[in-house]
Amino acid sequence: MKKIAVLGSTGSIGTQTLDVIRQYRSIFEVTALACGHNVSLLRKQIEEFRPALVCTASEEDAKTLAFEFPGTEFVSGEEGLVAAAAQTDADMVVGALLGMMGIRPTLAAIEAGKDIAFANKETLVAGGALIMDAVRRKGVSFLPVDSEHSAIFQALQGAAGNPLRKIILTASGGPFRGYSRKQLENVTKAQALKHPNWSMGAKITIDSATMMNKGLEVIEASWLFNTDPSRIEVVVHPQSAVHSAVEFEDGSVIAQLGAPDMKLPIAYALSYPERLADVGKKLDLFGLGTMSFEKPDLSVFRCLALAYRAIEAGQSYPVVLNAANEEAVAAFLNDRIRFTQIADTVEYALDRHIVTKTTSVDDILGIEKASRMAVRQYLDSKGV
Repeated sequence: MKKIAVLGSTGSIGTQTLDVIRQYRSIFEVTALACGHNVSLLRKQIEEFRPALVCTASEEDAKTLAFEFPGTEFVSGEEGLVAAAAQTDADMVVGALLGMMGIRPTLAAIEAGKDIAFANKETLVAGGALIMDAVRRKGVSFLPVDSEHSAIFQALQGAAGNPLRKIILTASGGPFRGYSRKQLENVTKAQALKHPNWSMGAKITIDSATMMNKGLEVIEASWLFNTDPSRIEVVVHPQSAVHSAVEFEDGSVIAQLGAPDMKLPIAYALSYPERLADVGKKLDLFGLGTMSFEKPDLSVFRCLALAYRAIEAGQSYPVVLNAANEEAVAAFLNDRIRFTQIADTVEYALDRHIVTKTTSVDDILGIEKASRMAVRQYLDSKGV
C-alpha cells in the first residue's frame, strides 16, 4: 500500500486524485487530506477515505469536524498544512493547493523525505530554486502532474542520457485562439470560463484564456527539467492530443499523446514507474482525424509575452508576475476589470518592480505581499 496525503483535496486536481485512488483502493491509502473552506465536500471525503489527519483553513471548521469524526486528528491553517505534508506516515504528498499557500508545505514534505506529485505551479514559479535544491539534497521523487510537464517527463524516459535541443510545450490556445487584440477587448467572463477541451478550476481556466498559464508552465519546465527558457518553445495545438514533446540534437522528436483527461497524468505520478490500467479517457486517433500546430501571437496574448519577460529578468520577477496575475484574475472574475486589463495590470507590476533577492521563503512571501498590495492600490486608483 502506498500512503498518500492530498493537499487541496476538494479542488479539481484533488478530487480527480481521489477518483484514481478510489479506483485502486487495493494499492493506495489516503493518510491525510487538506482543503480550504469546502467543508461539505471534505466531510464526504473523510467519511469515505477515513484519513488519520485532516487540515482545514479555519480553526472553527477543524473543531466542528473533530466532534463528528473523533477518530481523526484535525489541524488548521498554515501549520496544519505543514503537518499534513510532513508529519504523517504518507509516502507521497499530492501538492494541489492553489497559489503560494503551497510553498511551505511542499518544502516541509521534501525535507521530511516524502515523494511529491506536484500540481501547484505557482509555488515552483516563485520558489523554484529553493524547491529544486531541496529535492536534490533529499533525493526525493518530484513528479509533475500538469499534463504538459508529465508529457515532457514521459518523453524523457527515452532520452537514454542524450542531451535535449529543446522542449516543445503545447497549448490549446484556449477559447480565444485566432482572436485579434481588438476582439479580446469585448470578451465576457462566461466566454473566458468556457475552455474548449479541459475541465479545470476558474483561475487556471482564465490563465489558459490569457495564455498566462503557458507562461507559468515555461518557468515551471525550466526548473523541473533544468533547461534554459530560451530552449522551451510554446506551440499552439488546439486538439490537445499532443501534451508536449522533446527534441534531441539529431532532430528526433518524442511526443506524448493522450486524451485531455487529468486523471492520466495524476495516475502516472501516483504509480510511477508503473502504469495503472483503464484510468481516464482513451485517445481515439480515428476520431481525432487531424492535428494542427500554430505559433502563438505574443502581440495578442500579451500575458505570455510578459511571462517570457519575467523569465528573462529572473530573480524576483517571476514572483511579481505570479502575484500580479493572481490579483488581476481575481479582479476579472469579480467583474472589476475587462479581460485585456489582466495583461495591463501584470505589465504595470513588472514595470515598477526593482529586483530583489529571493534566498528564503520569507523573501518570496514578502515580495509577493508587496506586489499584491501594489496591484490593489493600482486597481483602486483606476476606480475599478
